[in-house]
Amino acid sequence: MPRLAYLNGQFVPEASLAVPIYDAGFVQGVTVAEQLRTFGGNLFRLDEHLERLQRSLEIVGVPDIDFAAIGAAAQELAANNHKLLASGDDLGLSLFVTPGPYPTFAPPGPREPTIGMHTYPIPFHLWSEKYATGERLVVSSVRQVPNNCWPLELKCRSRMHYYLADHEARQREPGARALLLDQEDFIAEASTASVVLFRESEGFLLPPREKILPGVSVGVLEELADEIGIAFLHRDLTVHDAHAADEVITCSTSPCLLPVVSLDSRPIGAGTAGAVLEQALEAWSRLVGVDIVEQANRFSKRDDA
Repeated sequence: MPRLAYLNGQFVPEASLAVPIYDAGFVQGVTVAEQLRTFGGNLFRLDEHLERLQRSLEIVGVPDIDFAAIGAAAQELAANNHKLLASGDDLGLSLFVTPGPYPTFAPPGPREPTIGMHTYPIPFHLWSEKYATGERLVVSSVRQVPNNCWPLELKCRSRMHYYLADHEARQREPGARALLLDQEDFIAEASTASVVLFRESEGFLLPPREKILPGVSVGVLEELADEIGIAFLHRDLTVHDAHAADEVITCSTSPCLLPVVSLDSRPIGAGTAGAVLEQALEAWSRLVGVDIVEQANRFSKRDDA
């Protein structure tokens, strides 16, 4: 049985999911998006993702979206497609909304938003080894998009800066990914992931809340930090702070947490995954009822990989 997808109120075979070439999401990249994953077949933190989606659509000016219907459809889609996986495996779900047809290119007709969803087996093979070997970051000359271009709370697909930053990082150090700074030389984020520093004397350290995307996964880490008794602070962070940190961690939807072992080819801490990361991953695994690292290792070599 093929996987299903969702488009504008209808479940369709995944292979038939298509957005017109005149859609504003294709023409101008005006696409608001959320990436979710399941644990044990259940979408994780769906309500938080929908709340962020609603705020992003308010910024873009896309009105009259039925978020309850979107949430129900997301759950139905995930439940249907999760049945096609092996026991213990999980899905990613991509949810996107565009303003609909771009008037200059589109034929005459109604101008309704495009709402789509599709799922995919989580590509564990892309990072399963990194729980042990770690991420390597390179400070990129490509900067985070400043807040006066679009609000940093807007979760959108306009990510050329990520692409260029990672391209530069890989040229300088094959296999590395980019660390982006803001216009004032403070740490902003990694490409597609939040960056978290840990210092024994302070706890978890992140950039100021008003300077970063409100990450759902970062919110989970903040809850876990309270549970395991680690302080959680927001302040401006420099590259020097990262080099001096005891541990550096990336935080994102599917991997959850990964250790950073080097920055610009200089080791972070001991140059290996640290004890605090392991403690946080264990707490996250207890929260979701899935051994996150074991699952990634077990399904990293399935046929779709």
